[in-house]
Amino acid sequence: MISLRPMLDSEFLAYLEYFIPDYASEIASNYRLSDNESLAQAKQEIASDLPDGVDTTGHVLLCLVDPTGTPERLIGYLWYKQDPTMRAAFISDFHIFPAYQGQGLGKRALEVLENDLKRKGFQQIKLRVADDNKRARHVYEATGFRVTGINMSKPLVSK
Repeated sequence: MISLRPMLDSEFLAYLEYFIPDYASEIASNYRLSDNESLAQAKQEIASDLPDGVDTTGHVLLCLVDPTGTPERLIGYLWYKQDPTMRAAFISDFHIFPAYQGQGLGKRALEVLENDLKRKGFQQIKLRVADDNKRARHVYEATGFRVTGINMSKPLVSK
């Protein structure tokens, strides 16, 4: 069993401790930036995207939990941005902790999210996944997501 619950303000720091290095690694890999540049960019982006932490308007930060134990077991995180006008949600981050990967929990979490969003009147879930993240692509494709385009990037540097 898996459920989604709002992230508490007291849990936000632990989320950032996971998210910033993970995102910096993705930036370094995909945009060919140094580790220091990637870390600085990740910190800047998170500060810009979530200036009020868990209370940032339009953003929903969730903890993925197994509520059957006492205390509940934290399994991962999910962060999405709401677009009520388009009745869409854009997943900014979805992470299952390594100890819980490969157990179908990611697929179940996406099902729970989908059902919750449908009840709220949303009609679409969007996301971006790094090309080299095969595990994530498998989970998304297995739950009905399809490729709608390809993001490309080219750094502009002086010679």
